[in-house]
Formats: sequence, C-alpha cells, structure tokens
Amino acid sequence: MFSSTEALARDELGELQDERLRETVAHVYENVPFYRDRLDEAGVAPGDVEGVADIASLPTTTKEDFTSEYPDGLFAVDDAEIRRYHASSGTTGKPKVVAYTAADLDLWGHVMARSLTAAGAGPEDVVQNAYGYGLFTGGLGFHHGAETLGAAVVPTSSGGTQRQVDLATDLGSTVLGCTPSYALHFAEVAEEMGHDPADLPIEVVGYGAETCTEPMRESIETRLGATGINNYGLSEIIGPGVAAECHEAQDGLHIWEDHFYPEVIDPASGEPLPEGEEGELVLTTLTKEALPVLRYRTGDLTSLHYDTCECGRTMVRMDNVTGRTDDLLIVRGVNLYPSEIEHVVLDHEGVAPHYRIDLHTEGTMDVMDLTIELDEGFEDDAGDVRETILDRLSNVLGFTPDDLDLVQPGTIERTEVGKVQRVYDHRE
Repeated sequence: MFSSTEALARDELGELQDERLRETVAHVYENVPFYRDRLDEAGVAPGDVEGVADIASLPTTTKEDFTSEYPDGLFAVDDAEIRRYHASSGTTGKPKVVAYTAADLDLWGHVMARSLTAAGAGPEDVVQNAYGYGLFTGGLGFHHGAETLGAAVVPTSSGGTQRQVDLATDLGSTVLGCTPSYALHFAEVAEEMGHDPADLPIEVVGYGAETCTEPMRESIETRLGATGINNYGLSEIIGPGVAAECHEAQDGLHIWEDHFYPEVIDPASGEPLPEGEEGELVLTTLTKEALPVLRYRTGDLTSLHYDTCECGRTMVRMDNVTGRTDDLLIVRGVNLYPSEIEHVVLDHEGVAPHYRIDLHTEGTMDVMDLTIELDEGFEDDAGDVRETILDRLSNVLGFTPDDLDLVQPGTIERTEVGKVQRVYDHRE
C-alpha cells in the first residue's frame, strides 16, 4: 500500500512544496555561486520566493550548465559530506557529474521504493536488476530501491542474457528491471533456450531509460506474460525514481512531486503551458542536499494531468515521453520524432518491435530509410505489410520514407548493454 503522502489533498501538497522550494532557493543562493549569480542577474532574492507560484521567476538550468560547471560547480555541500558520485554522458566529451550526501542516498532509496510499490512489487518479491551498474545511475538506483522496499535483489546487471534467463528461472525472479528493448531481447533468448517466456516467474517488468510506446509495452506484456510498468528518472535530478506508473491504472507516471516539482513549458519560448498540453518537462528538486537543481530543462516532451488517479494517488501524472527536443528529425521540412514513427509502425501485428532509421543526404536533399523487422509467421506477407505501413505513415504522419525495407526476424542488431540505438544519422 502506498503512503499517505502520495494521496495528500492538492492544497496540503502545495503547502509542503512551497516550504521546500523556499528552503531550496535559500540553500542554492547561499552555497552555489552559479545559482547566486543567476538569481542576482534575474533580480530575484531568496526572500522574494514565497512558493511554487513564483517558480517561473527562477532561472532555468540546462545540460550545458552541467558541462560548463564540470565537475562540481553545481554542488552545494563540501566534499566531506559527499558519499557517492555518478555520471552520465555529456555533449562535449565531459560527463555530467552528480553527487549524493547520505540523506540524498536515503531519499533515492525511498522514492525508488515508492516506484516499485506503484508497480505492484513488495518485500516478498525477487527483483532481477538487469540495468547497468557503475557510473550510470540506473543499476544502483534500482538496486537501492528494491533493498529499501525489503525485496531480494539479483544484481545481474546488463548482458549475459542466457545466464539471466537461467537465474530468473532458478531463483524465481518475479520483477525484472531493464530497458524495454532488453526485455524483448530477454524474451527472444528465452525462446531460443526452449522456454515459453510467458511461463517464466516474472510478473512485473519495470522498464525505463528508453522511450517505450504502447505497442512496445503490449509486446513486452504479451511475450513475458507480465505487467509492463514505465519508470522515469534522470541523473541530474536523482536517477531512476522521479516518476513511475501504477499497476492499477497504467495511465501516466506519477511524479513524486513532494520531492520533484514539475512544470511543462513551450520549448521555444520557455513559457509555462496549461495542464494537458504537450511541451518540455522542467523539474526542480525540493529536498536534495548535494546537488539541488532549479528548473532543469530535461528536453523530454510530455504533458501533465492533475486529476486523481483511480489508484487513489493525487500526485500529478505525466504522459509517456513522446520524444526529446534534441531528438527532433527534420527531413525535407517535415518535423518528426522517432517515437511517432515507432507508434505507427509497431501498431501493425505483422512486425516485430525492432526497427532502425537511417538518414542520408543525396545532393541537397535529406533521405530517410526505414528498416523494420517482420514478426515470425508474416515472412510471406511482406508485400501486404509494407503497403499497410506506408499507408499508415502517410495518413497518420503525412510522411513516408524514401525506402522501406522489411527484413527477416532476428535481422536487426540487438543490444544487451545500454540503450538501443534507433536512429543513425549519416548526414554531414
């Protein structure tokens, strides 16, 4: 059962957010020169911020700020207080370094345990963690949350899929944590080993770190006979554990907004957008010590919904991320996100959930090639499948690729480690 905090009345939650935002602004102003300078430039003193109603007056933070302040220019505590470092990839060769105090690590375990509870997991479960361990926050974040929940953890990390299947079978793993693409690869390998993946003990797949459309979720659930639950997080905020779907509704991800305050803004103007309108997700940490962050522009496109969920939680729900502001593909003047293409393509029963997009330049023109893997049993129907997909792309997106290639099952490269690559941009 979830905590009473997750079902606070909206006005009570707002009072808590107001208090914590005031504390956070004072904390960064006193301890982070970067934010002190930004706030001074904006003409905002800590005493001017009464609560979240004033949040739009605060400066935003970007991934470029993490790079320019590398490695520790955004830290708000002395080195002696830091208990762990993590890092994620950067755009200029330097990673985005993040840090945690002991209290931050406790918070991380708490919000990730919340996410697992929302997924339907409990202390009685065996959690097989196939996220990568190391500097990437996914593995240790998921691990810490499972232990905080009181569940048993099988720390397999990524890769070694045959061994993963054996361990899931022999140890009775009921929860699998991994990327959505790896969940499908796991099912394929299990079949190759002679298992029916749906007969494995796995009941819940907690996936994240990649965009996952509804057709892909349905494929995961069907193949593994499990409930697929979307998790959301990012290193700059805390790691996994920022938001998660509930198993009761699977209708958007609850943001744990007593710790992470969300906004959605217009990516171009930066202006706040109303409830239900899609834009760029912006997050402010409310309880972080080592690395408090004001209005971080995540680059993720989503929308927010504040109505009470059927599960009883009152915390805001974000839609599945539909793409990233920096993932936008512009091909001959048409704006497309890979997730839009994925949603149209994978909704056809004749294709497997594996595809790739290749972008080239011919003369002065952009060219898109789309390669899709046929599902088993549809190899002889490639012509009909191809025509149907082309019609759907044209009718739904108003766009068709220059070349659509349907390939045999198992042709497109799988990945056992890290995020799957869908887009290959060969343009200069």
